[in-house]
Amino acid sequence: QVRLVESGGGLVQTGGSLRLSCAASRSIFTIALMGWYRQAPGKQRELVAGITTGGKTNYADSVKGRFTISRDNAKYTVYLEMNSLKSEDTAVYYCNAGGSGSGYWGQGTQVTVSS
Repeated sequence: QVRLVESGGGLVQTGGSLRLSCAASRSIFTIALMGWYRQAPGKQRELVAGITTGGKTNYADSVKGRFTISRDNAKYTVYLEMNSLKSEDTAVYYCNAGGSGSGYWGQGTQVTVSS
């Protein structure tokens, strides 16, 4: 059974930082590309960052230089460190395993950046 559980969202001021965590079941974590997506009100869900099992990363242009994705293979956990947060980063953030077409999503965690 695939399980993805996010945590770490919340309310932060512009310029602040947050770290999101996603605890995954071993069955999916050891074989999957892991990623963070986000969806703002009225907008489509978009990829924020992804990381392969080997640690190769990719980022949306809008977060490059501010966000860092990492994974701890021993803890089956993927992280998203978010710095220099902007109001436009406000969204529900979702953890994903296996790519957007896999169907494996966490429940989402709200990130709200206030000015």
